[in-house]
Amino acid sequence: MLWTGVNQLGYLDPWRMLDHLNRTSTGMLAPSTSEFPSVNIWMDGDRALVTSELPGVDPKDVDISVAGKMVTLRGSRITADVCNNECQHRHERWSGNFTRSFELPFLIDQNRVEAKFSKGVLQLTLPRTEADKPRKIAIKAE
Repeated sequence: MLWTGVNQLGYLDPWRMLDHLNRTSTGMLAPSTSEFPSVNIWMDGDRALVTSELPGVDPKDVDISVAGKMVTLRGSRITADVCNNECQHRHERWSGNFTRSFELPFLIDQNRVEAKFSKGVLQLTLPRTEADKPRKIAIKAE
Protein backbone atom coordinates (compact mmCIF):
# COMPACT_ATOMS: atom_id res chain seq x y z
CA MET A 1 0.00 0.00 0.00
CA LEU A 2 1.32 3.42 -0.92
CA TRP A 3 1.46 5.91 1.95
CA THR A 4 -0.39 9.08 0.97
CA GLY A 5 0.22 11.20 4.09
CA VAL A 6 3.19 13.08 2.59
CA ASN A 7 2.69 16.07 0.29
CA GLN A 8 4.77 16.89 -2.81
CA LEU A 9 7.37 18.79 -0.77
CA GLY A 10 8.02 15.80 1.47
CA TYR A 11 6.25 17.19 4.53
CA LEU A 12 3.59 15.32 6.46
CA ASP A 13 0.20 16.65 5.47
CA PRO A 14 -2.35 15.98 8.24
CA TRP A 15 -5.33 16.74 5.98
CA ARG A 16 -4.13 14.25 3.42
CA MET A 17 -3.55 11.67 6.18
CA LEU A 18 -7.09 12.17 7.52
CA ASP A 19 -8.55 11.89 4.03
CA HIS A 20 -6.64 8.64 3.49
CA LEU A 21 -7.83 7.22 6.82
CA ASN A 22 -11.39 8.24 6.02
CA ARG A 23 -11.31 6.51 2.64
CA THR A 24 -9.77 3.30 3.94
CA SER A 25 -11.99 2.98 7.02
CA THR A 26 -15.26 4.01 5.37
CA GLY A 27 -15.48 0.77 3.42
CA MET A 28 -15.24 -1.24 6.62
CA LEU A 29 -17.84 0.79 8.51
CA ALA A 30 -20.38 1.53 5.80
CA PRO A 31 -23.32 -0.87 5.89
CA SER A 32 -24.05 -3.00 2.87
CA THR A 33 -27.62 -3.42 1.63
CA SER A 34 -27.92 -6.67 3.60
CA GLU A 35 -27.10 -4.81 6.82
CA PHE A 36 -29.36 -1.81 6.32
CA PRO A 37 -31.29 -0.91 8.30
CA SER A 38 -29.62 -1.69 11.61
CA VAL A 39 -31.92 -3.17 14.23
CA ASN A 40 -31.93 -3.52 18.01
CA ILE A 41 -34.03 -6.31 19.49
CA TRP A 42 -35.15 -6.68 23.10
CA MET A 43 -37.13 -9.72 24.26
CA ASP A 44 -39.00 -10.96 27.26
CA GLY A 45 -41.16 -14.06 27.53
CA ASP A 46 -44.21 -12.50 25.89
CA ARG A 47 -42.92 -10.21 23.16
CA ALA A 48 -40.01 -8.70 21.26
CA LEU A 49 -39.41 -4.99 20.80
CA VAL A 50 -37.50 -4.02 17.65
CA THR A 51 -36.19 -0.57 16.86
CA SER A 52 -34.60 0.45 13.58
CA GLU A 53 -33.21 3.78 12.47
CA LEU A 54 -34.48 4.77 9.03
CA PRO A 55 -33.25 8.34 8.49
CA GLY A 56 -34.65 10.01 5.42
CA VAL A 57 -37.17 7.20 4.80
CA ASP A 58 -40.84 8.04 4.41
CA PRO A 59 -42.97 5.65 6.52
CA LYS A 60 -45.16 5.11 3.43
CA ASP A 61 -42.11 3.58 1.72
CA VAL A 62 -41.62 0.89 4.39
CA ASP A 63 -43.20 -2.56 4.10
CA ILE A 64 -43.23 -4.82 7.17
CA SER A 65 -44.13 -8.49 6.81
CA VAL A 66 -44.34 -11.17 9.48
CA ALA A 67 -44.56 -14.92 8.83
CA GLY A 68 -44.08 -17.44 11.61
CA LYS A 69 -40.85 -16.43 13.37
CA MET A 70 -39.56 -14.27 10.48
CA VAL A 71 -39.80 -10.47 10.21
CA THR A 72 -38.89 -8.66 6.99
CA LEU A 73 -38.44 -4.91 6.50
CA ARG A 74 -38.46 -3.62 2.92
CA GLY A 75 -38.35 -0.10 1.64
CA SER A 76 -36.45 2.56 -0.18
CA ARG A 77 -34.68 5.79 0.54
CA ILE A 78 -34.40 8.25 -2.30
CA THR A 79 -32.15 11.26 -1.97
CA ALA A 80 -32.74 14.19 -4.24
CA ASP A 81 -29.75 15.79 -5.92
CA VAL A 82 -29.58 19.21 -4.30
CA CYS A 83 -27.08 20.70 -6.74
CA ASN A 84 -27.70 19.73 -10.35
CA ASN A 85 -25.05 21.90 -12.01
CA GLU A 86 -22.20 21.41 -9.54
CA CYS A 87 -19.50 18.79 -9.27
CA GLN A 88 -20.13 16.39 -6.43
CA HIS A 89 -17.28 16.39 -3.92
CA ARG A 90 -18.41 13.46 -1.75
CA HIS A 91 -21.35 11.04 -1.77
CA GLU A 92 -21.69 9.06 1.49
CA ARG A 93 -25.43 8.96 2.12
CA TRP A 94 -26.87 5.68 0.98
CA SER A 95 -29.96 5.59 -1.22
CA GLY A 96 -31.89 2.85 -2.93
CA ASN A 97 -33.93 -0.19 -1.98
CA PHE A 98 -33.31 -2.24 1.14
CA THR A 99 -34.46 -5.54 2.60
CA ARG A 100 -33.66 -6.79 6.08
CA SER A 101 -34.93 -10.05 7.54
CA PHE A 102 -34.39 -11.60 10.94
CA GLU A 103 -35.80 -14.55 12.84
CA LEU A 104 -37.08 -14.53 16.41
CA PRO A 105 -36.93 -17.58 18.69
CA PHE A 106 -40.74 -17.74 18.94
CA LEU A 107 -43.84 -17.60 16.73
CA ILE A 108 -45.22 -14.07 16.29
CA ASP A 109 -48.90 -13.25 16.74
CA GLN A 110 -49.44 -11.44 13.44
CA ASN A 111 -52.80 -9.97 14.52
CA ARG A 112 -51.27 -8.09 17.46
CA VAL A 113 -48.13 -6.64 15.84
CA GLU A 114 -47.79 -2.87 16.32
CA ALA A 115 -45.59 -0.50 14.31
CA LYS A 116 -44.80 3.12 15.18
CA PHE A 117 -42.59 5.57 13.31
CA SER A 118 -41.29 8.74 14.93
CA LYS A 119 -38.35 11.00 14.03
CA GLY A 120 -36.81 8.44 11.69
CA VAL A 121 -37.03 5.52 14.13
CA LEU A 122 -39.28 2.53 13.47
CA GLN A 123 -40.49 0.66 16.55
CA LEU A 124 -42.12 -2.77 16.26
CA THR A 125 -43.85 -4.65 19.05
CA LEU A 126 -43.98 -8.34 18.16
CA PRO A 127 -46.06 -10.39 20.62
CA ARG A 128 -45.57 -14.12 21.04
CA THR A 129 -48.49 -16.38 20.08
CA GLU A 130 -50.41 -17.89 22.98
CA ALA A 131 -49.88 -21.39 21.55
CA ASP A 132 -46.09 -20.86 21.55
CA LYS A 133 -45.85 -19.63 25.15
CA PRO A 134 -44.57 -22.15 27.70
CA ARG A 135 -47.25 -23.48 30.01
CA LYS A 136 -47.06 -24.98 33.43
CA ILE A 137 -48.45 -28.45 33.56
CA ALA A 138 -50.26 -29.45 36.74
CA ILE A 139 -49.36 -32.87 38.07
CA LYS A 140 -52.29 -34.96 39.20
CA ALA A 141 -51.81 -37.05 42.26
CA GLU A 142 -53.16 -40.58 42.19
